[in-house]
Amino acid sequence: MNPLYTGLPKTITLLIALLTVLVCSAFSSEDFNTTYRKAMGGEPEAQFNLGVAYDQGNGTLRGKEEAVKWYRRAAVQGHAGAQYHLGIAYDQGKGAQYDHREAVKWYRKAAEQGHADAQYNLGRSCYAGWGVPENHAGAVKWYRKAAEQGHAGAQYDLGVLYYKGHGVQENHAEAVRWYRKAAEQGHAGAQYNLGVAFDQGKGVPQDNGEGLKWYRKAAGQNHAGAQTSLGFAYREGQGVPQDYAESMKWYRKAAEQGDAESQFVLGYAYTKGEGVPQDYSEALEWYRKAAEDGHTGAKNNLGVAYADWRGVPKDYAKASKWYWEAAEQGYFGAQFNLGVAYEKGRGVPQDYAESREWYRKAAEQGLARAQFNLGVLYYNGLGIWNDNFLPYLWYSLSASISTGEERDRSAKARDRVAKELTPEQLLDAQQMIQEWEAEHPRM
Repeated sequence: MNPLYTGLPKTITLLIALLTVLVCSAFSSEDFNTTYRKAMGGEPEAQFNLGVAYDQGNGTLRGKEEAVKWYRRAAVQGHAGAQYHLGIAYDQGKGAQYDHREAVKWYRKAAEQGHADAQYNLGRSCYAGWGVPENHAGAVKWYRKAAEQGHAGAQYDLGVLYYKGHGVQENHAEAVRWYRKAAEQGHAGAQYNLGVAFDQGKGVPQDNGEGLKWYRKAAGQNHAGAQTSLGFAYREGQGVPQDYAESMKWYRKAAEQGDAESQFVLGYAYTKGEGVPQDYSEALEWYRKAAEDGHTGAKNNLGVAYADWRGVPKDYAKASKWYWEAAEQGYFGAQFNLGVAYEKGRGVPQDYAESREWYRKAAEQGLARAQFNLGVLYYNGLGIWNDNFLPYLWYSLSASISTGEERDRSAKARDRVAKELTPEQLLDAQQMIQEWEAEHPRM
């Protein structure tokens, strides 16, 4: 607000507001009066225009209920635009009681007269089951009618249905055809999806450069997904020279819109100093934003921050809290870290049985460190019976998927335990390993 006006008396402020309304009204008062007389005479186009005037406050004070009254008068006379607007009123509960079924009734009347926006909204209602039973084939029918009239939103949604095979046979090439039509009209979602199609070679030959072109168009319209994709391209040097600073510029734009994955990546960049100055406090804030949006990796990294980072007060209880949240969502890194917390008694009471269960969850997802630690617990009989058969199993699995020093450590532990097993036990263990690997194929 301009500070010169902050001290004006309320009466003067109200007078200015009233004069503004009168001046704005004066520009169209003659047209409004003419339209009003025609509407009172029963002319449907005038009734519709009068509804729009009340809806938008053109030449009169805004009034949603009054707008609906005039839309209804025109709608019952078959005016497609009025029928569509009456549907909107019921859909949004503005000027009329919120009622999806009543909205669909009026959308259908307008759609059957060829009103593209009504066809699109009717398609959306069919797809989502709003006011009508869910019907993906029906959605395709109405989207297509609107799309063929050049409706960008319908073209985009029709592309999505072809891409997913909802209500129509899956056809990526057809999806791309409709995405392109909408993208060329400036539809950001279609531009992004077209970028994905070129990136992945689905429906078109793979072309990272063409994908980047469409990502850039969508990103320029503030599409968070496209901004994230541009960030990824610059981070990995995919189709463009690797440039961490440029990468973080795009990730930041998406992160500031609330995109959790971008917030997570930005947090990681601040921990490593990739494209931004290394700053643990800044990293913590971005991880927190992502964690609050449910990002499991960010929750785990928040736990790591409180447990191990310099520049952040050490707090094992907070670390375990964040590990727990991510572990409960199935994040194997957090499951491993929670296993360590219970094994060491950091932020939680020491509990080997609890530690074993979290290690097992991570081990079953193929985390070599968890498999090794599980072998250690069994070998040392910590909270469970001492059994060399199971340590051999877990050490072997860890050695088979780990690399470098971690592999050497697991292999040495496996070979040490093998000497303590009978030939029959070794055969049984190897058979169990084969069965386990068959049930848990590597990604």
